[in-house]
Amino acid sequence: MAGTEEALAETGDRSRSAALPDWVAAVVTFLSSGAVLVLEIAGLRLIAPYVGITLQTNTAVIGFALAAIAVGAWTGGALADRTDPRRLIAPLLVAGGALVVAVLPLVRFAGSVLTGADAGSVLLLAAVAVVVPAALLSAVPPMVVKLQLASLAETGSVVGRLSGIGTLGGIAATFLTGFLLVAVFPTSGILVGTGLVAVLTGITVGVLLRRRTGGAAGRVPAALLLLAVAGSLLAAVAPSRCQAETAYHCARVAADPERDSGRVLVLDTLRHSYVDLADPTHVEFDYVRAIAAVTDAMAPAGEPLSALHLGGGGATVPRYLAEVRPGTVSRVLEVDPGVVEIDREQLGLVESADLEVRVGDARVGLAEEDADTRDLVVGDAFGGLSVPWQLTTVEALGLVDRALTDDGVYVANLIDHPPLAFVRAELATMRQVWPHVLLLARAPVLDGEDGGNLVAVASHRPPEETALARALLAQDSTWQVASAEEVAVLAGDAQVLTDDHAPVDQLLTPYAAPAS
Repeated sequence: MAGTEEALAETGDRSRSAALPDWVAAVVTFLSSGAVLVLEIAGLRLIAPYVGITLQTNTAVIGFALAAIAVGAWTGGALADRTDPRRLIAPLLVAGGALVVAVLPLVRFAGSVLTGADAGSVLLLAAVAVVVPAALLSAVPPMVVKLQLASLAETGSVVGRLSGIGTLGGIAATFLTGFLLVAVFPTSGILVGTGLVAVLTGITVGVLLRRRTGGAAGRVPAALLLLAVAGSLLAAVAPSRCQAETAYHCARVAADPERDSGRVLVLDTLRHSYVDLADPTHVEFDYVRAIAAVTDAMAPAGEPLSALHLGGGGATVPRYLAEVRPGTVSRVLEVDPGVVEIDREQLGLVESADLEVRVGDARVGLAEEDADTRDLVVGDAFGGLSVPWQLTTVEALGLVDRALTDDGVYVANLIDHPPLAFVRAELATMRQVWPHVLLLARAPVLDGEDGGNLVAVASHRPPEETALARALLAQDSTWQVASAEEVAVLAGDAQVLTDDHAPVDQLLTPYAAPAS
């Protein structure tokens, strides 16, 4: 028995001599775990310009990150039992950091091919963005744990402490990235910075281990260092669609080659807004012409309105109203401060007492609106790849109705393709709040043969369909008006969307089906 105790004590002494200093073990575990969470958040933003930000893209990135963490931790633990962890910790940190840098050019080059919201593109691009570097970095903590175990008597405390430190690293990285880094740095800078921190940590740990133990412990192959350098260089030259990376979008402004004063705001994969810098009454997009026609028909010409706009984009409609209805008071609720900054700096937006822009989620802004004050509410926060579901529900539309006067009108831009499941559900939801709902769209869309933009019009007063049809013609629009009876048939027995159940991402068909 005494011999056994002495052997265990000797083993414990050797283990303690091989271990990293406690603070070094804590830092390595904290940083390697945190880097994975930074990669997860930044990876979603990295693939958004190519496949959009939808429930599916969020699910794919989170799912692949969790899978990589599981595989990395399992494999790292198994390797730690079969070989000296001191040989692997530094190379894994350097390799993981180098690949965090390398995913930037890899995704941008792959994204030029894997564009679209189809499941294949989403899954492949998400896998490219997170799997390998996250797995390599996740293999580090179990190896650190193995090194720090001096005896069976302290297994629980060592594992628990380092596991807690790794979790704290992930929490800190999540909050730091979401609240600070994204607001201050572009995604490219976040990824390159995170990767280089991991690489430098790996090199530092390698030097420390070699000084403490000598031999091959801590040695980092030169090829991994070259990979880090090559990834950084490729990141600098990789093609990017972004002029600016806002809090929510990859954004750019493109000039219209056919109109000197025309500008197009592109967010991620979509032409989002068109602004004529010289003529606010010039309306380019068909769906905006339809919205403009609704505003033209709802009140006598030139009469000012009180308007609330859910979603700002290029602020095309507020500018139009200010020009054709002088004295109109508009409040714009835009969630993305970067878009507002682009509006001001590149699209000539000038705010005033009559045109106010508030940065924040439109659902929150709706709840803060005074009741019975708005003649018009324009819902244009909808996109082709994603829809802010919290604005589609019967509870959200109840807040819209609360803000409207008795004669007020809600006009909403919707986007869908056959079978128009989302549009049908949204129309059914609107009919729960307002007795009169019309739909404006191209004839093939109303016939169920095509998709794209549709504009819904809801109110408590019976709409003047003839006046609306004339206003569409005056806007040079070929769109047609579907009556309240036709809308009821289209909505049919579609589900009513609620805060408790609004599967918008599953209902929405973002792209037309390919021709057979």
